[in-house]
Amino acid sequence: MGSTFGHLFRLSTWGESHGGGVGVVVDGCPPLVALSEADIQADLDRRRPGQSEITTPRNEADEAEILSGTFEGLTLGTPIAVLVRNKDHRPEAYSEMAEKFRPSHADYTYQAKYGIRNWQGGGRSSARETIGRVAAAAIAKKVIAAQFAPDLEILPYVESIGPLRAQVDPATVTRETIESNIVRTGDPDSVEAMVDLIKKVRGEGNSVGGVVACVIRNVPVGLGMPVFDRLEADLAKGMLSLPATKGFEIGSGFAGTEMTGREHNDAFRMREGRVRTVTNRSGGVQGGISNGEDLFFRVAFKPTATIMTAQDTVSTAWEDTELKGRGRHDACVLPRAVPMVEAMAALVLVDHMLRQRALKGG
Repeated sequence: MGSTFGHLFRLSTWGESHGGGVGVVVDGCPPLVALSEADIQADLDRRRPGQSEITTPRNEADEAEILSGTFEGLTLGTPIAVLVRNKDHRPEAYSEMAEKFRPSHADYTYQAKYGIRNWQGGGRSSARETIGRVAAAAIAKKVIAAQFAPDLEILPYVESIGPLRAQVDPATVTRETIESNIVRTGDPDSVEAMVDLIKKVRGEGNSVGGVVACVIRNVPVGLGMPVFDRLEADLAKGMLSLPATKGFEIGSGFAGTEMTGREHNDAFRMREGRVRTVTNRSGGVQGGISNGEDLFFRVAFKPTATIMTAQDTVSTAWEDTELKGRGRHDACVLPRAVPMVEAMAALVLVDHMLRQRALKGG
């Protein structure tokens, strides 16, 4: 399976939703970077289930254990293994799914590809797999701050849920505003309506999707490796590898197709001794390489596939049947998707920073 991501900073995630645990092995982390389990735990706490009234009630502390790769609080330059044990198992809630495929989930496609699947919570297709990514990204952010860009900020936030769209200025939004509410939107005035919508669809046994936007500030110039490893291409791959994602756009995205070249081009000017752009419709990337402006992109997340109402499906005996979801699921993945988007952005950036340093011979 394609469980490894990155070139110089490589991570391999492992584990199933209802197995003994999940985790990650990170290879390529430089030595002498200060790292503790507390550094990883802070981000896992933002991703974990049961953190608010609008997330799945699965009760997992998601406590990180560093098994290798550090000594006396510093990275060794050797592989770092991180384990998070699964504790709140309820595989019996999925027993019906052993014989029936959940619509729009990975059940049928995994069965068709491998001839076997772990039906307990979806196994590897569960969003619980992202624990390894978030843990690896906590390490990546320590490397970025220590060796490359101490002022870099990665700020994803919920831009929309269903038809509700927040009013957020990516140039001024702060982490404090985003993390001050359980939706993780950058617009406090939108929180109540978004919470009400999530509660409403959950009460109906349904689900809702939305968009996470992300702005990354203080990005060094020169990140990206054309032609196939363009920065936006790797960001797109990273984001679309997240569960429930269905779309990615950077800068003006699809809206840019409605403009002319004169309207869309980002004019260059000298400002404070460096090349800057007057506008940022490119989203901080030109020719696949970062230009020093803010990176800005959006990621679309579909409504959660498992819903608590009956749906038409097919059984493993290849017969038409019905399935009603059971177990504990998010009616909306967006609030917990924010740290996942942040994680993939950090993993892409640290990999390209290491590659740029290797290119320059540093």
